[in-house]
Amino acid sequence: MRTDDFDYHLPPSLIAQHPARPRDSSRLLVLDRRSDRLEHAVFRDLPRYLRPGDVLVLNETRVLPARLWARKASTGGRVELLLLKRIEPLVWEVLVGGRGLRPGTVVQVEGGPAATIEAAGDRSRRTVRFATPIEPLLDRIGAAPVPPYITEPLRSADDYQTVYARRAGSAAAPTAGLHFTPELLLAVEQAGVEIVPLVLHVGLDTFAPVTVNDPRHHPIHREWCELSEEAARAVNRARRAGGQIVAVGTTTVRTLETAAARAAPGEAVAGFAGETDLLILPGHVFRAVDAMVTNFHLPRSTLLMLVSAFAGRERILAAYETAKRQGYRFYSFGDAMLIL
Repeated sequence: MRTDDFDYHLPPSLIAQHPARPRDSSRLLVLDRRSDRLEHAVFRDLPRYLRPGDVLVLNETRVLPARLWARKASTGGRVELLLLKRIEPLVWEVLVGGRGLRPGTVVQVEGGPAATIEAAGDRSRRTVRFATPIEPLLDRIGAAPVPPYITEPLRSADDYQTVYARRAGSAAAPTAGLHFTPELLLAVEQAGVEIVPLVLHVGLDTFAPVTVNDPRHHPIHREWCELSEEAARAVNRARRAGGQIVAVGTTTVRTLETAAARAAPGEAVAGFAGETDLLILPGHVFRAVDAMVTNFHLPRSTLLMLVSAFAGRERILAAYETAKRQGYRFYSFGDAMLIL
């Protein structure tokens, strides 16, 4: 297995710059693994592909407005801080944009407290200590850290949040969930499908391209996730009754498969809270997930490798070629796939 095996060409015109309006009017490419058939639909058609007794599992993380601007105390030079993970109440792991941000450098956050660079990590990673807690100020002084391929400004800050986002902590949105509306969630429940929440706080490394030749050597960073005991019981109940476990997004897949590795014999998953470093590559045996809602992913990414593990690399890449010919929109604000 080589990273080059997961490469493909995408015309820039197919990279979505804004979400569909309404959200559930996005297109849905349905891939049936049993029949090897593709079907073209609209996302609001999702309930007709689900069965009473299924569970639809969602990641209810909320994106932090974690992009901050600051000035160096020594020179006044403007720099950027992107919060990745809180380590202690005042200490965060961040990505920095700007020169000379060495340990000991003091910056003044615009509209917020002073901060000191405490340690330097690989490339642009730093450990930063704020003089006072930064999190209560983020809604006022921060901005959403949208991916670099989205070059047009957001029409609304809510565009990069799911409608069911509840628990703040992500540096990026779980984008497969962006297609849902409150009305569609209600239609799912009315179809006899139970909606089950979990949490995985998404880090930017999730979307990083794989730069090593062998993806098995790709350094995957840990992300915090939680499947509550109540949610685990719902998933296990559905599995015992013959229902499908339908995961919305790759972050949900990783959490469920991490929970599956902890499950007792005869159960699909176990409740837990903690970090996961699970890297799902072709050859992975899926123990919890029966079907998946997902977006169209970047070439050479671990996300593309994950969906290839679920449905087969050649089948996924062929589906992507069909989507390109049909003018589907790709990446975070793009259209979706349902893999059955």
